[in-house]
Amino acid sequence: MDTLQNMRAFSCVAEAGSFTAAAVQLDTTTANVSRAVSALEAHLQTRLLNRTTRRIALTEAGKRYLLRCAQILAYVEEAEAEASDAHARPAGQLKVHSMTGVGQHFVIDAIARYRKTHPDVTFDLTLANRVPDLLDEGYDVSIVLASELPDSGFVSQRLGITYSIVCASPAYVKANGCAQRPSDLLNHACLRLVSPVIALDRWAFDGPDGQEAVNIATSPFLVNSADAMKAAITSGMGVGVLPVYAAIEGLRNGSLVRMMPSYRSQELNVYAIYPSRQYLDAKIKTWVEHLRSTLPEILAGHQAELAAYELKNVRIAN
Repeated sequence: MDTLQNMRAFSCVAEAGSFTAAAVQLDTTTANVSRAVSALEAHLQTRLLNRTTRRIALTEAGKRYLLRCAQILAYVEEAEAEASDAHARPAGQLKVHSMTGVGQHFVIDAIARYRKTHPDVTFDLTLANRVPDLLDEGYDVSIVLASELPDSGFVSQRLGITYSIVCASPAYVKANGCAQRPSDLLNHACLRLVSPVIALDRWAFDGPDGQEAVNIATSPFLVNSADAMKAAITSGMGVGVLPVYAAIEGLRNGSLVRMMPSYRSQELNVYAIYPSRQYLDAKIKTWVEHLRSTLPEILAGHQAELAAYELKNVRIAN
């Protein structure tokens, strides 16, 4: 038995004053309305309406029940309106996960810009270098770096690409020389970035002769944050691999030098992942659209700036 539908039928009969008028309002037959009220009375084991051939009247139990029905149906209508509004208007809290480096360099700024046009959306942001379980952990959207994604059944949107480069401080280069190819790294203090998407012990590069790799057996320093790695490199501790987005400011101001300019480490995609495409909440839809419209341009801009930096260095060298 559909109790809510039967409650609607009963309420409509009580307000309209007849089964026929209620049937017109509900766009059904008089027989269906009569069956709905009878089923409700049988379920409650209480007579709600006194019926004659000419009129109907509420019983005392019917009057009390009608008040409760009005409250319950109003709550249901309010809940349905809120759910429908969530599909149409961005509002409420958005729980977002992002890998740490991408989050610090892009996502926080993207949130600030997004909220200028969608002030009714609030954010609960978690930065962690892992791929979370969206359903178990309750995230609406996860922003991750990966060469490719495993088959999870979730929806993913590719937001752009990034890669890493080998960097050192000017003081380190002056004291220890500059590596030109992967094998040269074996003669340097290599600082290792602990990452779920880049191998710790085996640094792989794409270069003029295709893919090359070098095994880094020992290291004076390990850290799980690109910004912390940048600080260690800038202090002169050694050579490290940094994502372009983490290195670009240091290259601009001269606190970092790029080693091996003809090589880049593993290229990675930036993805936004969310649980489902069907009946997508408006805040999720507009947030992902905002990322898709802004992040690729920023990533491409960093890579163009890096290319200009390299061209400038070549001209200076010549």
